[in-house]
Amino acid sequence: MELRTTFSIEPSKDKITYDDRVMFIGSCFASSIGSQMEMGHMPVMINPAGAVFNPVSVCNTLDTITKGKEFFLDDLHFYDGTWLSFYHYTDFSSADPSIVLEKINRRSKEAFAFLKCGRFLFVTLGTARVYKLKKSNLIVSNCHKIPSEQFESIMLTVEEIVTLWTEQLDKLQVLFPQLQVVFTISPVRHWKDGAHGNQVSKSVLFVAVEELLKNKVAPKYFPAYELIMDDLRDYRFYNDDMFHPSTSAVNYIWEAFAGCYLESNTINIWKDVVKITKAFNHRFNTDSDSKRMYFAERVLKQISDIKAKVPLIDLSREEDHFLKMRKM
Repeated sequence: MELRTTFSIEPSKDKITYDDRVMFIGSCFASSIGSQMEMGHMPVMINPAGAVFNPVSVCNTLDTITKGKEFFLDDLHFYDGTWLSFYHYTDFSSADPSIVLEKINRRSKEAFAFLKCGRFLFVTLGTARVYKLKKSNLIVSNCHKIPSEQFESIMLTVEEIVTLWTEQLDKLQVLFPQLQVVFTISPVRHWKDGAHGNQVSKSVLFVAVEELLKNKVAPKYFPAYELIMDDLRDYRFYNDDMFHPSTSAVNYIWEAFAGCYLESNTINIWKDVVKITKAFNHRFNTDSDSKRMYFAERVLKQISDIKAKVPLIDLSREEDHFLKMRKM
């Protein structure tokens, strides 16, 4: 008896290799999948403005990058001893505004340079609900725990999202004609809206993305949401908060993602590099010099093999680490 409803995902005709730059932008779920590529030292950039959840904020992030907007002190907001940006996640906040501005402007320039040579842009939308700062009418990327009465909560319509993103897709096509845009819907539930509100929000995103897939620039769609909701369908695959996918669920989606976008040879290289990454992060609980040296020699051999296969993979940090371990 079959106890799961599985479905097949058509492999992408365009594949990701170690030569291709890939940007992930959107909700924290984008970070989860992008981090898998990062572990394999693939050329990836994840959320250059931090996690963003709604279609407007993702567009604002891309506009900031592509228009080369430079942030100044007047663009920041001071609250509870911290300087912050309503266009950025809390990671960009600091008690020192110069630190905030330096990080924002540097990261934005890096993101533009990355997209100029980028091959894929994966956009993960989490909610159709936005929060507008009342005193400026700005739709913020993050409320930064500022009192809710300073914001107006609005549910975007399908038409608003389609109009906004049709223009965005056209701009991206002109600036980066080589860039393949792929939409995903985050399986993370936004429980502040309640059970019904979350479903309404996700439904708006689904209908909007379905319309955008008809765009002349031919964006694609990857069913991350469906893999959680229609395939796994079990609370075993959620973290303790019951909202975010567990590590095993993320790994499951990564396997489906890799099967769709990576050739078997690339997957094999990724697996080998991940072994080196995990070895680098491993901490020994032994005083045996011989065991340390043996371990270091084995990993150095793996690094040498990878460098021979794909010279552009930078494993210099790992190599230095194990060379020092071998000398201990």
